[in-house]
Amino acid sequence: MILNERDLREARNSLSLLDAALSSERVFEPMVKGLPPEVAVQVARAMKSERAELAEVVAAYENAKDSGDHRPLQKRAGSDPGLTLIVARIAKGMSQRDLAWRLGVKEQQVQRYEADRYSTISLKNYERVAALLGVSLRAEISEIKELRGLDLVIDGVSKEDIKKILKHGRENGWFSESADKEELRRFIAENRITFGSPSLLRTGLNVKDHSEDILLHAWRARVTNRALAIIDASKPRFMPLDVIWLPDLVRQSVFADGPKRARDMLLEHGIVLVTEPQIAGLAIDGAAFLIGEIPVIGMTLRRDALDNFWFTLLHEVAHAILHYRTGLAVGFFDQTEADSIDDQEAEADKFASNILIPEERWRKSAARIARSPDVIERFAAEIGINPAIVFGRIRKERNDYSLFSQKIGVRQVRSVLIAGAKGR
Repeated sequence: MILNERDLREARNSLSLLDAALSSERVFEPMVKGLPPEVAVQVARAMKSERAELAEVVAAYENAKDSGDHRPLQKRAGSDPGLTLIVARIAKGMSQRDLAWRLGVKEQQVQRYEADRYSTISLKNYERVAALLGVSLRAEISEIKELRGLDLVIDGVSKEDIKKILKHGRENGWFSESADKEELRRFIAENRITFGSPSLLRTGLNVKDHSEDILLHAWRARVTNRALAIIDASKPRFMPLDVIWLPDLVRQSVFADGPKRARDMLLEHGIVLVTEPQIAGLAIDGAAFLIGEIPVIGMTLRRDALDNFWFTLLHEVAHAILHYRTGLAVGFFDQTEADSIDDQEAEADKFASNILIPEERWRKSAARIARSPDVIERFAAEIGINPAIVFGRIRKERNDYSLFSQKIGVRQVRSVLIAGAKGR
């Protein structure tokens, strides 16, 4: 959403860049230099979607600001009470400075309020701002399940699941040894109130509603907390149109510490990668969602093998690149056991496959039908990737997971990315 003049300037600048890229091969080609043709096509399609979405966002803001028609902007805010206050300010034609003057505070205070969507304001001051803007939120707040109170956040959750989460959290440093049910309640509630519910788990042939999956809530809360610490320390900046570095990301796979190198490179380009073991029974491989403007990728590494790591990682990177404004705010929570018929998941699968092994090279390669590891390893060396990735693709394409089971880099990821994981 665009919520202030700075956001508007940045959005207009992005629109200008997108217009230039989409209307001129001279501009577009350097932006996708080195990418496989199939990936470049996907990036171009994503740019078109990005441009359309940005244009709608700009129009919604300008309509609210110039004509007082706040409905499109309010629709984007949904039931978020903090965003509702910001929309009301814009619709009344007030700047942040105007609101600060009426509240008797400095402009920087209003900027801070709006930067965190009023999540840190006291209830008394919140009601004061709402009254000044002519907004009554009590009815709306009562309908938001994330705000029904800490006591109801894990209401109805089975004792077994609570014990499972507490045990996992203690073993993996989420909680102290003395953590109890109330600490778990606060842990999940704070995250859920701030970020809402993970709504969809995209897995296999279905897209399932897991908005009440307490295991997913707890895992997402842990990943979010760790990501927030990284964002606070590193101040990353993500630029959706910057994709030229992706081939170099794949080339990191040839190194023994390739997963760590990938994590560092992602952060350099504004994407935070957090590896956090799953809670028993959750059964997800990866997730991608937004914290503010920053894409966050969470990975469980439940399959400790290089082939699975690199495909899952690039699948989630695809969501960050292709679906930045068309799904990442809701989030993707993925399993990789089966192919998905969901359009965005299919796009991410195609992106990951082609960025790792360009389709044109794969179609012409003898490695596709080879039974000799030497042929496959030579092909991997030719295209500059870890051979485990190629062996993994062959196993999947032939639907025979007994093949090359010693060649997919088993137990070569957790020991690199998760402290204390060696020997687990």
